[in-house]
Amino acid sequence: MVSELIRQRLKDVPNRPGCYLMRDRRGVIIYVGKAKNLRRRVSSYFRASANHAPKVRSMVDTVYDFEWMTVKNDAEALLTEATLIKRHKPHFNILMRDDKRYLALRGECAAPWPRFTCVRAVKDDGARYFGPFPSSPVVRVAKDFVEKRYGIRECKADCPCEEDHRHCIADVIRTCSAPCLGRISQDEYRARFDEACEFLSGHRPAVLQEVDAEMREAAAKGRYEEAARLRDTLFALKEMTKAHFVRTPPEMRRRNVEQGLAELAEAIGLTAPPRWIECCDISNLFGTHSVASLVIARDGMPDKRYYRHFRIKTIEGADDPRSMAEVVRRRFTHDDTPGAKPLGLQKPDLFICDGGITQLRATRAALAELGINDIPTIGLAERQEEIVFDDGRENLLLPRDSEALFVCTRLRDEAHRFAITYHRHLREKDLRDRLKNA
Repeated sequence: MVSELIRQRLKDVPNRPGCYLMRDRRGVIIYVGKAKNLRRRVSSYFRASANHAPKVRSMVDTVYDFEWMTVKNDAEALLTEATLIKRHKPHFNILMRDDKRYLALRGECAAPWPRFTCVRAVKDDGARYFGPFPSSPVVRVAKDFVEKRYGIRECKADCPCEEDHRHCIADVIRTCSAPCLGRISQDEYRARFDEACEFLSGHRPAVLQEVDAEMREAAAKGRYEEAARLRDTLFALKEMTKAHFVRTPPEMRRRNVEQGLAELAEAIGLTAPPRWIECCDISNLFGTHSVASLVIARDGMPDKRYYRHFRIKTIEGADDPRSMAEVVRRRFTHDDTPGAKPLGLQKPDLFICDGGITQLRATRAALAELGINDIPTIGLAERQEEIVFDDGRENLLLPRDSEALFVCTRLRDEAHRFAITYHRHLREKDLRDRLKNA
């Protein structure tokens, strides 16, 4: 018999793709599933006429409550389901408890001569990850493409030399730039790698247009096998980059941003859309070279003229909350970044700190020390992309396809990128100084 709680909850389930989480009386997640239509799928569990298999019937009898999250499409639902199952290990998800993971592309940013590798574990290790994706061939084709187009090495040596080239002909058959033979400087190679990452992030749509033009030219000249290969490559590249890039007209992007700002204001209780948003992120490696970034969005769009980076001065080791507090104090007392457009006494309409409740409380305390109590401040917890409050409100989980969430995560990702870039610069400078003094 369906409880009144379940009956009421079913009325709110949307007709959209997404994932659902079943909980028992203790609040423990016992099953995670995905659906093209959440309302239809979740309701099917609780129909009186349902003829479930024994395992499903046992699960339904154990369910006390459930929740759901919407996503953009079936592929994202599949990935989200896998992520939730790996994280919570629900009792009834037997079929997906073998620890298989989807493939992702990893860019080794910290390496002297960076390269790309295919991995199944996405970690917070300073590398750049693209994916994961349900289709492994998509990732492998994209890897092959960027290596050939940008001359990125495939070899596994940390610092390739002539000895590594002895049995390698990648510079002949794969258009490798051959750093092992000194054919390219480290700065030029790094620029090529960064450009490859920009493409994989969806910021170079012209490249896709070039591949499309090559495919059409090959077909027009009767080179059908080449055209078919380019067609498959183009499909894989579009799959790889579509999560980051949507080819929409500027006016549509502007409308989407305006919608996102309005949705965000309503979701977190602002009286008007936040036109000036600041986001802070802390980055360190095992407590060394602790740095922070501050990025600015004006009318929902990042504005690099106002970006700031900070080298943490007063905190030893990895202490994100206290580092966040230091940055806040410095941000609202004086400028630290020469050459950046001055912020002056500009107060943001919204301040976002990357992290959970501890980072948020540290930010609030630092603002209070300065006598600033009129800046709306939230945290953004990366694990579930939850908006965190410290005023007694519960964490807010926005729909995965909402424009409001996109405004927040885009700025947070930009803060993360800017912090990692500065952190990498300091590590490389430190390495060069040590080598020079050795």
